[in-house]
Amino acid sequence: MAVKDPYEVLGVGRTATPDEIKSAFRKLARKYHPDVNPNNKEAEEKFKEVQHAYEILSDEEKRARYDQYGSVEDGGMPGGDFFGGGGFGDLFDMFFGQTQQQARPRMVGRDGEDIQVAVEITLKEVLTGIEKEVRYRKSTLCGSCKGTGAEGGAKPETCGTCGGQGQVARTQQTFFGQMRTMTPCPTCGGHGVVIKNPCKECRGKGTKVEEHSTHAKIPVGVDTGATIRYAGLGGDGVGQGRAGNLYLIVQVQDDPRFEREGPDLYTATGITFAQATLGDELELPGLAETVKVKIPPGTQPGTVFRQRGMGLPRLHGGARGDLHIEVNVRVPKKVTAAQEKLLREFAELSGEEAPKGDDGGIFGGFFRKK
Repeated sequence: MAVKDPYEVLGVGRTATPDEIKSAFRKLARKYHPDVNPNNKEAEEKFKEVQHAYEILSDEEKRARYDQYGSVEDGGMPGGDFFGGGGFGDLFDMFFGQTQQQARPRMVGRDGEDIQVAVEITLKEVLTGIEKEVRYRKSTLCGSCKGTGAEGGAKPETCGTCGGQGQVARTQQTFFGQMRTMTPCPTCGGHGVVIKNPCKECRGKGTKVEEHSTHAKIPVGVDTGATIRYAGLGGDGVGQGRAGNLYLIVQVQDDPRFEREGPDLYTATGITFAQATLGDELELPGLAETVKVKIPPGTQPGTVFRQRGMGLPRLHGGARGDLHIEVNVRVPKKVTAAQEKLLREFAELSGEEAPKGDDGGIFGGFFRKK
């Protein structure tokens, strides 16, 4: 199988900096790590590809060699005759990307898992911010074996099959010559160590899943989908592995009184025909305070009044957003005879044609009490 372009595997450009390469590797390694994807062969192969790509691009000499020759083998294209250099087997390696790697000591350890927890807050809590107790389950170091996985906290023994390398060499004679590949050790599973007397408490895993809690501060101005990262509060790392992270995913509850667009809030209220015509001053409940709205005479249905600074705060500071209040004129479904008489007089004084309510017209019966 041909070795894939390491830049393509990590998803970076050929001008990527070492920091960008490292960041891309960490992200993909965490995604495809065997501990995160147990018994997933596809993820395991992807994890190996990511590791191999990083080994090339994190080494200045190997990266320069790959950029020049498309391979990390010394010398690039063979010199002399077509089969010169290291022989037909080496030529196959060069064209098909079979890189022979020396086994190297493995660092015994396992990173802790990242954990995501959904946190629900109210719209008013977006305004004020809040501190909440968050409870979740995570892997914690076994107290009985102190994370070694061996009974009584004993140190794991070096694997006798691979000598602690975690890999074993396999050589095959093929039509193209000898092929030497490195595969995970079948005895230790690639860890380089074996546990002959597993801890009874954690069954040799070194960790146990337990409930944990922390006090999380939800800042003002957050919106649904906002992610808050707490480094090191995820699962415990084993051996030389690092602790995972805790990610809080914010979910803001719907508030039937308001619609939200960023820091701005939108709401609606009804006013009477008399209020719209003559004007009035309303006192309406805002998100956390009473809002006074002055309705000028002649206000039309659908008019929106903007109350500055009555919305939500911005996530990274700054003035609060605005509250937008749309007013709609409420039309009564029934009127008394006296009200009907006054409305007809109003229409006549306004120079309007009298409504044909009594005549069964399009507004027939609308102004009459039923």
